[in-house]
Amino acid sequence: MSPEERKVIVASSLGTVFEWYDFYLYGSLAAVIGANFFSQFPESTRNIFALLAFAAGFLVRPFGALVFGRLGDLVGRKYTFLITIVIMGASTFVVGILPTSDSIGILAPIILIILRMLQGLALGGEYGGAATYVAEHAPHGKRGFYTSFIQVTATAGLFLSLLVILFTQLAVGDANFRAWGWRIPFLVSILLLGISVWIRLQMEESPAFRKMKEEGSGSKAPISEAFGQWKNAKVALLALLGLVMGQAVVWYTGQFYALFFMGQVLKVDAFTTNMLIAWSLLLGSGGFIFFGWLSDKVGRKPIILGGCLIAALTYFPLFKLMSAEANPDLARAHQSISVQVVVDKAGCSFQFNPTGTARFTQPCDVAKAALARASVNYTVEEAAPGTVAGVRIQGAAPIMADSPTFARDLGAALTAAGYPAASNPSVVKMSSPFDIFREQPAVLIGILTLLVIYVTMVYGPIAAALVELFPTRIRYTSMSLPYHIGNGWFGGLLPATSFAMIAQTGDVYYGLWYPVVIALITVVVGTFFVPETKDRDIFATENDARAAREAEARG
Repeated sequence: MSPEERKVIVASSLGTVFEWYDFYLYGSLAAVIGANFFSQFPESTRNIFALLAFAAGFLVRPFGALVFGRLGDLVGRKYTFLITIVIMGASTFVVGILPTSDSIGILAPIILIILRMLQGLALGGEYGGAATYVAEHAPHGKRGFYTSFIQVTATAGLFLSLLVILFTQLAVGDANFRAWGWRIPFLVSILLLGISVWIRLQMEESPAFRKMKEEGSGSKAPISEAFGQWKNAKVALLALLGLVMGQAVVWYTGQFYALFFMGQVLKVDAFTTNMLIAWSLLLGSGGFIFFGWLSDKVGRKPIILGGCLIAALTYFPLFKLMSAEANPDLARAHQSISVQVVVDKAGCSFQFNPTGTARFTQPCDVAKAALARASVNYTVEEAAPGTVAGVRIQGAAPIMADSPTFARDLGAALTAAGYPAASNPSVVKMSSPFDIFREQPAVLIGILTLLVIYVTMVYGPIAAALVELFPTRIRYTSMSLPYHIGNGWFGGLLPATSFAMIAQTGDVYYGLWYPVVIALITVVVGTFFVPETKDRDIFATENDARAAREAEARG
């Protein structure tokens, strides 16, 4: 790899570092940010702000893919993703200096939401530009290897955010961190921005785009050509269903749902959870490079679809093993303690709540939500119409969900039956990064590292696969949209969907069916309908294709 090629990879990859650094910062610090910007307002206003913040994080990214993808196919890769990283980095930094609502009132959350929207739009164009730019610089036969470095930096951004948050908390203390220290991780991003802009200003346009421009074979309407013509739209749809959708849920399960499951379901403290995830990322991230390199040898499909299939087949045993190691007393309670919600099922809702703003107030919903938050396995027993929901533990008389003391009575009854209390000594706990040599942390890091390896299988080759599916003239636009729909919607909605499935069924593992089913759909669609692309000539333009067709017709 030449120095110039290394510079291309570094310049392109820094945007992905930003993407996940910001994503994890906002997700981890949502409670602190909410307290500083939203908590003073009426509940209905807070709910609107929470919905808009959620939309910025996930739902607006495909629109950014359309806006900046079109720009990238019209004016060039380099300038477009230079614009996206400036918007993204500046917006992240400004969050760190933004006055709270105590100082400027309702303007504070409004500006915060605008910044989040700008970040989401810029992110929609960043990944497609970076992947296209690197792939169009890579030598033939090495595109998987070269683009895999972009995939590493996605995890690097997550890892960096973990480190910055942990060390900031240790340096300033918990009280100061909640008061003002939360700003430091956002302010640190200005260093990443400065380095990224400096490097990107020195880069040249990609060879494939230059060739297309010189021949005058570029698209005048990339969006309508990419998605308005069925021959191109079909490829984008197959890319979503047969590659990206499964990649997204495996990625989110291995990194984000594992984090949610340990913290919210298994009741592991935040420091220990973050340390376990950080170690697994450190140990497993080399897989991005390995599987990207391997995809140049054996193809993109066998590795991506193989990762989806292995993940789907092993998630249930791995997460059950994780439970047994992280919180043994809770795992034993799941197996030995009988809990039923006795209710007329007509009064129950499906508690899908991605923004955290919905309120489920029916007794059945109150009972199910309380049990799900307490990580209790339960079944639902149908009762006569109009029966108020109650929780029966070990065959005892039901605890009625409409009682004003329901929460207290339920907690006491669960503890008496054998569910561990909050001070449960069996829960894994790390007080320093070097506690990994104890048995519990070591086993958990092994499980989490395996989940990260699944992530590297599906994500390492995905950039090369998407770039190779589409022609140069509409490549930026075409690959960006399925990527951000898959990762922003199918992946981003995974935690909320899985929690709703847990609350609906009473099985703490039932939420895993969401990634398992999605991954298996991708295996089927990808196997039968998505072509292998590793040997495609991505420098071929419309003129080349026309000449090839004419030569074939002549002889």
